[in-house]
Amino acid sequence: MSEPAVLDVKDVSIRYGRRAVLDSVSFSVSKGSVYAMLGRNGAGKSSLVRALLGVQRPEKGRITTFGLSAWDDRVAVMARIGFVPEEADVEKQMSVGQLIDFQRAIYSRWDESVINRRLERLAIGRRRSFKTLSKGESRQVLFTLALATQPDLLILDDPTLGLDAVSRKEFYDEFLGELAERRTTTFITTHDLSGVEGIADRIGILGDGRLLLDEELESVKGRFRKIRRVAGAAPASGNLLHATRWGEWVEEVVDDFDSGQTDHAEATPMSLEEIFLAMVGQEEKR
Repeated sequence: MSEPAVLDVKDVSIRYGRRAVLDSVSFSVSKGSVYAMLGRNGAGKSSLVRALLGVQRPEKGRITTFGLSAWDDRVAVMARIGFVPEEADVEKQMSVGQLIDFQRAIYSRWDESVINRRLERLAIGRRRSFKTLSKGESRQVLFTLALATQPDLLILDDPTLGLDAVSRKEFYDEFLGELAERRTTTFITTHDLSGVEGIADRIGILGDGRLLLDEELESVKGRFRKIRRVAGAAPASGNLLHATRWGEWVEEVVDDFDSGQTDHAEATPMSLEEIFLAMVGQEEKR
């Protein structure tokens, strides 16, 4: 028998007035995996994260974490979750050390050695005022606090938003190092498709509140192709998402690609970002 999912979302809907920000969304996150949820601004990612943390109750559906209700058993569930928010809600005058002291008092499984090791490596002193930290440094401190809780599940809400290229790389390098050591189950929302492509096992794509895709990353990349063929030649097999004419050539993006039917055509693999843009763009045309 397979292990039960660490996180299970079933038919979850959230509305604000007449607008459905999440519409019957279902997915699960298995133990030890990294699940990346992608979507444009307004796609429903933030509402989903609030529901996962038990601070927003879905209009319908259920969310279970470790077999417990995210809403009804929030205290027990949150004791096992490490959370890195999109923006830190920290008092301006608070020092890094004071923030650590505050978090330590909340979590029973606190590991101070994680704090000591990571702050030394990051060269961030406990006396530093949190407001003086760069965006990259503040995100690394929040990540450190999340790891110190010894979580069974990490939830990262767009952790590299607003970071420059160097800071994004440093964050993901740290993340991969910690993941290799712990293999903690992780759920991450992000706009940074190139960064997450190297770490995610499974991806979901939200569009207009609906889950457009929920699949293993390697499977997704195996069935999407960009096809370049001479205009007038037979189109490649598969589900055509869109086509563009460039003089005598036609460029097509296809799903369910069949490698055995590409006569007179050039087929190239697509990056996660290209697949995302193709799917979201197709959704917007409907």
